[in-house]
Amino acid sequence: MEFSVNHPILFVIVGAIIALVLAQSIYFLVRALKRARQLGIEKSTLGKIISSAAIFTIAPAVAILVGVVALSKSLGLALPWLRLSVIGSITYETVAAGNAIEAAGQTMSELVSDPSIFITITWVMTVGIAAGLILVPFVTKKLQSGMSKIGMKDKKWGEIFNNAMFLGMISAFLGYVFCDVGLLFKGDTSGLVPVCVMLVAAAVMAVLGILATKTKIRWLTDYALPVSLIAGMASAIPFTAWLGGA
Repeated sequence: MEFSVNHPILFVIVGAIIALVLAQSIYFLVRALKRARQLGIEKSTLGKIISSAAIFTIAPAVAILVGVVALSKSLGLALPWLRLSVIGSITYETVAAGNAIEAAGQTMSELVSDPSIFITITWVMTVGIAAGLILVPFVTKKLQSGMSKIGMKDKKWGEIFNNAMFLGMISAFLGYVFCDVGLLFKGDTSGLVPVCVMLVAAAVMAVLGILATKTKIRWLTDYALPVSLIAGMASAIPFTAWLGGA
């Protein structure tokens, strides 16, 4: 049987896994509704909660869809659909997949046709994100209690510690953005493409943040991430043509 990243068998397997996750979600939703009725919460209140939650779920869903589309060019639809629908992060999955593809000697614009490379990419994307599931039960409680103690002793240092952890996480992704800038010394400007895309996305995010603050429009905050992602991806097209990216 010839290998294909879009083979129907892959869609059947992925569909079964996602159906199981959806079944779990429906189960807990039904249990939550029953418990809410036992507590005497009015149906109108429950309806508003469900509708508002459903509406504001669209924002992160758009961001996830962007990630699926971005990865589908090299990995097909089945694997990105699975990784970004169950346990996954668009910031992690794209970087992990990109690194694995480059290590295999391919680019994100090429469709993976070698099953061994596809399996390797799948393992890289899955094992890395699974580490969080393993560490959370053992590390999170101690980490949270330690951060709480710092905040109780000195609120200012507690905020600094939280911000430092967040910036540390962001710096890991910034390294991925700037890693090819050194190609400029070889006369290759393609390393500037990720930097320019990042600046466009950051500018759009900043503008939406300022507008949301001044106008008090809530949906601007909720949709700032997907809009900035789409704007950044759209800007990659002219930047790549201009700077000569592969």
